[in-house]
Amino acid sequence: MITFYGSPHCPHCRDCKAQFDANGIEYEYIDITGSMKTLKQFLKLRDNLPVFEEIKAEGRVGIPCLVKEDGTIVFDCRSLLGDAAETVAAPVQGQACSLDGKNC
Repeated sequence: MITFYGSPHCPHCRDCKAQFDANGIEYEYIDITGSMKTLKQFLKLRDNLPVFEEIKAEGRVGIPCLVKEDGTIVFDCRSLLGDAAETVAAPVQGQACSLDGKNC
C-alpha cells in the first residue's frame, strides 16, 4: 500500500487523491496539516532524505509525497496509475501551496 503525505490545502494533493480514488488505488493518507505529529513525521522524511534536495532548493514543500511499499518516494501520482488509468477532474479550491504561488 502507498503512504500518501499530503494536505487538503494542496491542489496537487487533491488531484492525486481524486486520481487514486477513481482508479481504485489503495493508499494510507496522512494529512501533514492535521496535527503536529503528522507534520513532524513528514518533516523527518523531508529533512533527511536526498530525494527532497531539489524540492527544498526550489522552495517547495514536497507534497504530494508518495511512499511505495519498497520505500521508493515519488511526487507524481500519475506515474503510479498506469496506462489504463481513468483521469478525473479534481475538486477545485485555492491556488497553490508554495510561497511563489506555483507549486507544492
